[in-house]
Amino acid sequence: MSSAVSPLAPTDVPDMPAIAGVKLATAAAGIRYKNRTDVLLALLDPGTTVAGVFTLSKCPSAPVEWCRAKLKGGKARALVVNSGNANAFTGKTGKQSTALTAAIAAKAVGCKQDEIFLASTGVIGEPLDATKFDGVLEGLAGTAAPDDWMGAARAIMTTDTFPKVATATVKLGKAKVTISGMAKGAGMIAPDMATMLSFIFTDAPISAPALQALLKAGVEDTFNAVTIDGDTSTSDTLLAFATGAAAAKGAPKISRASDPRAKAFVKAFNAVLADLAEQVARDGEGARKLVEIIVEGAKSKPSARKIAMSIANSPLVKTAIAGEDANWGRVVMAVGKAGEPADRDKLSISFNGIRVASKGARDPSYDEAEVSEAMKAQKVQIKVALGLGKGRDRVLTCDLTKEYVAINGDYRS
Repeated sequence: MSSAVSPLAPTDVPDMPAIAGVKLATAAAGIRYKNRTDVLLALLDPGTTVAGVFTLSKCPSAPVEWCRAKLKGGKARALVVNSGNANAFTGKTGKQSTALTAAIAAKAVGCKQDEIFLASTGVIGEPLDATKFDGVLEGLAGTAAPDDWMGAARAIMTTDTFPKVATATVKLGKAKVTISGMAKGAGMIAPDMATMLSFIFTDAPISAPALQALLKAGVEDTFNAVTIDGDTSTSDTLLAFATGAAAAKGAPKISRASDPRAKAFVKAFNAVLADLAEQVARDGEGARKLVEIIVEGAKSKPSARKIAMSIANSPLVKTAIAGEDANWGRVVMAVGKAGEPADRDKLSISFNGIRVASKGARDPSYDEAEVSEAMKAQKVQIKVALGLGKGRDRVLTCDLTKEYVAINGDYRS
């Protein structure tokens, strides 16, 4: 965990309201670091439904495999998250650790092990000593309270420089419901579902299949449209929990994601996902600039996404932005290597609204001084117009600085 807060950190942190049916508690279990909170327990009322999306990595962590297996039941009573150790690439020991953690949690909460969900983040390849949770989780179950959102978000941080939280309140039927979430992520970020760890909670009454459909659709233009370094984690986990407590206030039960009564809820749900995803981009390791890449005029939206990701993941593009250099030649390179339809002589490129290249050459009105000044902004927008079709997409990334190398050069030492 870095000591200096990212200059891109949000200046306004929302007040996080309590959500009926959710209680939170954190502790220092000494998983990797001494004297810092590294365990989060979220207690969920009986009847809470759950949905999840996970990394598509072929080398997933033990907790990812555990959650995938338990998701079929559709019910959750507790979430246990630890930082400092990812419990990934840990073989049979990793599976044993998840089983022991779930057993300790189930006993502490008083529920079935199948209703316990797990997530771990930190170093890959180190065995996780689950006996450290013994006694700790029991204590947390006794002290869990509805309001410690910031403490919870801090407990799951690794190289993050600030806790990431977001919330929204919206009408479902005639009742007010709340959607709140937290996320962690700063490095090894290239979504292949969602990237990092993130947990969303709501008191809305939503069936597990409807929640799953909402979540799967919601990540596509939020977490799946963020990249820091092009490296998809072994541990990516995004879980959503719906306690259903708002049914007592008259909120209708939503059994289908397409239910027209849920339209405003879906919009608010996606806004929370988008907020958290942007905060991950803002906390990219060593980041000094938030970078928005818009590709339009592509053959299709998937084609635009591939081209945007090619630009966003280019070290040459990212280092140019770090150096406040509007090096559009590197953008041309990234478009050309993406393997998607593109026509050099129809291409135009803009930096922060200033067109620098058009029709296969430098723009006639190009002014180096004007563009250099624009590149000093904390947020840089690169817009690429391909002129081939109606496909459009947007992704977020950050610049690549010397600090990124420093953080990752001594991460395990």
